[in-house]
Amino acid sequence: MGDLELLLPGEADVLVRGLHSFQLREMGSEGWNKQHENLEKLNMQAILDATVSQGEPIQELLVTHGKIPTLVEELIAVEMWKQKVFPVLCRLEDFKPQNTFPIYMVVHHEASIINLLETVFFHKEVCESADDKVLDLVDYCHRKLILLVARNGCGDPSEEERPQDSTPMQELQKQAEMMEFEISLKALSVLRYITDCVDRQFSVLQSTHSKRMQRLHPVSCFSFPGKLQRFENGRWQTVAPSEQQRLNKLDGQVWISLYNLLLSPEAQARYCLTSFVKGQLLKLQAFLTDILLDQLPNLADLKGFLAQLALAETQPPKKDLVLEQIPEIWDRLERENQGKWQAIAKHQLRHVFNPSDQDLRRQAQRWAETYRLDVLEAIAPERPRCAYCNAEASKRCSRCQSVWYCCRECQVKHWEKHAKTCVLAAQGDRAK
Repeated sequence: MGDLELLLPGEADVLVRGLHSFQLREMGSEGWNKQHENLEKLNMQAILDATVSQGEPIQELLVTHGKIPTLVEELIAVEMWKQKVFPVLCRLEDFKPQNTFPIYMVVHHEASIINLLETVFFHKEVCESADDKVLDLVDYCHRKLILLVARNGCGDPSEEERPQDSTPMQELQKQAEMMEFEISLKALSVLRYITDCVDRQFSVLQSTHSKRMQRLHPVSCFSFPGKLQRFENGRWQTVAPSEQQRLNKLDGQVWISLYNLLLSPEAQARYCLTSFVKGQLLKLQAFLTDILLDQLPNLADLKGFLAQLALAETQPPKKDLVLEQIPEIWDRLERENQGKWQAIAKHQLRHVFNPSDQDLRRQAQRWAETYRLDVLEAIAPERPRCAYCNAEASKRCSRCQSVWYCCRECQVKHWEKHAKTCVLAAQGDRAK
C-alpha cells in the first residue's frame, strides 16, 4: 500500500464486512455517520493503493464480500434523499441549524460513494460482482448524464454569483449544486468502465439502457465569448488556443464508451438501427478528425464503422414482444417512502440535524481522525486552492490547518463562512 497507510489490511476487511444499507430516515444518524466515515477511509485507501500500483485490496475485499450491490443501493438512496428530503428541509421555516456540517456530510455521501466506485470499477471483476444491480447503476449514471447535458452551455458553475447575504442553508444548497456537477462527471467514468464489460453484461445492458448509453456525447467543455473552458482536476480552466484540440480524460471516457458500445459484436447483433438512430450516430463523423485519431488511434475503427453505417439500410422499429430486466432500487425506495418526505425531514430536524455542542465536538474529533492531512495531500490531484478566490494556495488556516488560502486578505474575507467549521475542527484536534 505504499508508505502512507490509512487502513491496515485487517481493518479494511472489518470495515468492508460491516457495510450495509440504511433507510432514508436514518441518514445522518450516529450509525450512518460511522459508516460514512468508514466509506471515506475505504475511498481514500483505494485511491492511495491505485496511485502506488501495489495491489488494490479494497477492490478485492468489496468483491469477496459481495458489497458492490450494497454500495449501489446506498448511492441511489442518498440520491433520492437529496431530491426528495433535502429540499423539504431547506423549506422548513423552523429549521435554523447552528451548524450545517452534519447535513453537508449527507449531501457529500453521494460523492464519496461514486468516487469509490470510479476507483474500483476499473477492474472488470468489480462490474461482474454487481450482478443485476449493474442495471440500477446504469440507470443512475443515465440520470446524471441528463443533468450534464442540461447544463451544457450554462457556463462555469463556480462563477455564478452568490448572494452576499445568503443563509447557511442557502449556501449549503449552492455547494450541493456544484457538487452535483462533479458527481455527474464521476458517473460518466463509471459508465465507461461498465461498457468495457458490455459483451459479458449485455443481457443486463441491452434494450433501453444500451440505447441510452449509445446517446452519449462530450459535455466536458463550455465555450464563452473569446475563450474555451475545460473541467479538469476538479475545477474549470481556461484552455489556450494551442491546447483546444487536446483530448482530456473526460472526452476520452465518452469516446471509449461509444467505441465499446457501437463496435461490440453483441450490441451490433441486437441493436435496432432505425433511421433516427442512424442519423444521430452519423453526426459523430464530424468529430472524428485526424487530430483526434492521432490521440486515440482505436477510433479509426469507429470511423470505419460509421462509414459503413452511412451505406447500411435502416430497419423499422421492432414490434416483437421483449422481456427485459428493469432497475428496481429507485422504484422500491420511492414506493416505501411515498408521502413520507415531510415526516422524514421533520424527524431528521428533531433527532439528527440539531446536535448539541458536545455532540458536535465529538463528531469534529472523528472528522479530524478520518480526514488526515497527510493522506488528503497525497491523494489531491494538484496543488491546494484558495478557499476564497480559488487561486493556488500556500498557507493554511493556523487554527484548523485544514483550509488553504493564497493570502491574508482572502482569509479575512472568508472567515465569516469558515469560522464555525474552523472552531469545531480545532476543538476536535485538541480533544485527540
